[in-house]
Amino acid sequence: MTMTVAIVGRPNVGKSTLFNRLVGKRLALVDDRPGVTRDRREGDARLGHLSFRIIDTAGLEEAKAESLEGRMRAQTEAAIADADVLLFMIDAKAGLTPSDRAFGELARRSGKHTILVANKAEAKGSESGTLDAYSLGLGEPVELSAEHGDGMGDLLRALALCVPDEGDEEDDPEAGRRIRVAVLGRPNAGKSTLINALLGEDRLLTGPEAGITRDSIAVDVERHGVELRVFDTAGMRKRARIDDKLEKLSVADGLRAARFAEVVIVLMDATHPFEEQDLRIADLVEREGRAVVLAISKSDLVKDQQGFVTRMREEADDRLSQVKGAPVVLVSGLTGEGLDRLVRAVQQAHDVWNRRVATNPLNRWLIETTDQHPPPAVSGRRIKLRYITQPKARPPSFVLFCSRADALPESYVRYLVNNLRSSFDLPGVPIRLTLREKDNPYAEKE
Repeated sequence: MTMTVAIVGRPNVGKSTLFNRLVGKRLALVDDRPGVTRDRREGDARLGHLSFRIIDTAGLEEAKAESLEGRMRAQTEAAIADADVLLFMIDAKAGLTPSDRAFGELARRSGKHTILVANKAEAKGSESGTLDAYSLGLGEPVELSAEHGDGMGDLLRALALCVPDEGDEEDDPEAGRRIRVAVLGRPNAGKSTLINALLGEDRLLTGPEAGITRDSIAVDVERHGVELRVFDTAGMRKRARIDDKLEKLSVADGLRAARFAEVVIVLMDATHPFEEQDLRIADLVEREGRAVVLAISKSDLVKDQQGFVTRMREEADDRLSQVKGAPVVLVSGLTGEGLDRLVRAVQQAHDVWNRRVATNPLNRWLIETTDQHPPPAVSGRRIKLRYITQPKARPPSFVLFCSRADALPESYVRYLVNNLRSSFDLPGVPIRLTLREKDNPYAEKE
């Protein structure tokens, strides 16, 4: 069984920097200001011959339970409860603070095996901070620099005493079968609340404040036999309104999650659906080639739900013609309404995204379609559409061989794409249609 290790400590001591080094990727956002991390983020870590699960946590702060800082602390305490080993980190350069002592006592009371880590040990004057750390009563501190990688060998030796060597185990084959789903939307649309409802627990930090989520947090969800890996992302505002560096990093992290997803849920607020930013986000997802599911949150505020959904579907087809037929699902993270429909819609969108069409039906379709509406003549010469095939899926991509590919009007290409979508039942996914000209075998001959 894989051991779980949680990195804890007060804000701005370097927890996320160490997390990124152990997982070998820049997963967690890092900045000089304190309090960047809010949710707990998990990853697969490797240090030397050891493999383990690592959890990055928010900085521990004294605060009221109902405040944002208090809810962040509750998330960290949940991570401590789930962990087998704690890496309690202090800033050796700054020395011990009253907060370090208070939270050192919290780590001791947890009963978990705790390794004291003195970070920023490369800094001048860090020796006195390291010596002060002995007074915490958590044993000998491991001196390291998470930013530069110094002292990782000492951390390996400390972890080896409590983390079993699992050797070179193969990755879990079940994990690769999960559908990767990213949830995108404007700030305060209810993304984290929706994912918590799917999980059935308060895994992600939520609240009335807009912009709580910063990192893109991945959680595994299984509902009615459908296995998902769902990525919560930061709310996306208009680019012109973003002037904070940290918000730019958060949005970039969310865009990266969308690029690696297979299905993207575009979450809209039922009180203000299909605003300009919602359409921009959906268009971005289409350009990235991902399947789209449109979810309308806060369904508990909608009275005539059936009529509302019908209107939303009509508006979606009208304003998002590039993903025409995308499923529209009314959901509520507070009441749990619509969650099963949402999961089914994600599964169906994933199936369509992976769909392949045989070449024979495609070419029969091409003949029928061009007979009904032939391509226009350009400069007095008719464009010939000769052959079509689908070289790949994810998303469905087609290659059409024709004469004078550069002269075929964009309006006729849209006609072909829309006809492909309706004829072969490809709703809600981007369709790529590439035009190619066959080489003329007599072009080089005199």
